[in-house]
Amino acid sequence: MSDIVRTMVLWVPDWPITAAVRAHRLDPDAAIALIDKGQVFACSAEARIEGVKRGLRLREAQARCPDLVVKTYDPVIDARSFEVIVTAIEELMPGVQLLRPGMCAIRSRGPARFYGGEKPAALALVQLLDELGIPGSRVGVADGPFTAEQAARTTGRTRVRVVPEGESAEFLAPLPISLLELPPLVTLLRRLGVTTLADFAALPADDVLGRFGETGAHLHSLSSGADSRPVIARIPPEELDAQVAFEPPLDRVDQVTFGFRAAADRFVQALVGAQLVCTILRVELDTENGETSERSWLHPRSFTAADVVDRVRWQLQGSGEVDTGLTSGIVRVRVVPEAVDAIGNHEVGLFGAGPDERIHSGLSRVQSMLGHGGVLTAVVGGGRTLADRSQTVPWGDRAILTRPAAQPWPGRLPKPAPSTVFPAPRPVHVTDADGQEVRVDDRGAVSSAPARFSASGSGRESRSITAWAGPWPVDERWWDADAHRLSYRFQVVDASGIAWLLVLEDDGWSAEARYD
Repeated sequence: MSDIVRTMVLWVPDWPITAAVRAHRLDPDAAIALIDKGQVFACSAEARIEGVKRGLRLREAQARCPDLVVKTYDPVIDARSFEVIVTAIEELMPGVQLLRPGMCAIRSRGPARFYGGEKPAALALVQLLDELGIPGSRVGVADGPFTAEQAARTTGRTRVRVVPEGESAEFLAPLPISLLELPPLVTLLRRLGVTTLADFAALPADDVLGRFGETGAHLHSLSSGADSRPVIARIPPEELDAQVAFEPPLDRVDQVTFGFRAAADRFVQALVGAQLVCTILRVELDTENGETSERSWLHPRSFTAADVVDRVRWQLQGSGEVDTGLTSGIVRVRVVPEAVDAIGNHEVGLFGAGPDERIHSGLSRVQSMLGHGGVLTAVVGGGRTLADRSQTVPWGDRAILTRPAAQPWPGRLPKPAPSTVFPAPRPVHVTDADGQEVRVDDRGAVSSAPARFSASGSGRESRSITAWAGPWPVDERWWDADAHRLSYRFQVVDASGIAWLLVLEDDGWSAEARYD
């Protein structure tokens, strides 16, 4: 037990929800759910009252709570928001280790001496988070991070729980075995009749090591209250952001950008001094009426001081009226490097790359005037149809694909892909040599060989088909009567040598793309 270090663990329940409320300015009393991969990743207490819980499908969660506020889960928001909390804690107590967003560990020896005991130190930590506008935080103090985390989760209304030194095993004994975050091991132990941490701790350590290996032996020591993991204080990242406060507030774009120019120079010089360049920049604007404008800007290479000032100006001009670009006076401008890279990876080549930077700068300028979604760029995603695979994202944003291309898509069109994909399928008629429409029966057999096709209602002459292949069926959502879709694809070549992708569905034939 001499190697065990007394540890404080701070836990903020429902942190993903708290971070999303702060980032998206949501109503904290609303029923909120964060969705990841079509399932509920986290939900608020109000949503749980309505029956929403982690792991539910989105449709079922909305059926249980029609007023559910749905947002996509973003781990970046979690980490970024909690970084502010950790920084504030480091000013109060040194030696903070980030366990995950919403939870951190602190060596309790120093704070306990300063505040006159472990409980007063924990109460000071809770009070700090209350002052930061994070209600409901919990603190547990025990021998080691694992026991301290379980103490924080069982504080109840007191919000602080201190497990006396040497009593971790007794505290952990009645807790369920599911607290060990290794589902295969937990499932096996339950089959063996081991349901609590005390049951697991009672097993001989040598037998656990021989049966479950080093991982099992480590979890066995945690269950016994012998958590010897040290709290390794993080090294705070070097502050590379730059900000300027204006008093009185400025209500002209040129005044704000001129006032921030010197800070932009210092910002870039600090990055160069650290042998870094900024590739993604976040600009934050605070107005005198309490509004905040925040946006991330990307650059094909790296930001110069002039680029930083340009982004501040464009964001100002795109945030309000045309004449001034402002809805109220600006009291603070802050720029933060969201992504940096080694400066050696961004040396200019022999012939430079000016055209790319000019295109990026021009499109970003247009986007600042038209809005974030005013300029879009196409990316290739996943899916079975060509329309599904074509997705657009705002210029400068990272493509977050709802249908990742790397996943398997049975029935997807094989390579090579058509060079021209029609924005909307063009209706056509496909007939055989006798002029009868070609159909496909329930067994996937073609009624007759395709001989000609023509655009529906166009009055144009039909094209003769010299070669064809298919059909390739695509049967999607066969389990859902409302969303079921069955189609058959054909590749045909006309007399001029042009290949076409034709699709047969219940409502008839259509041309989806052309192989130019």
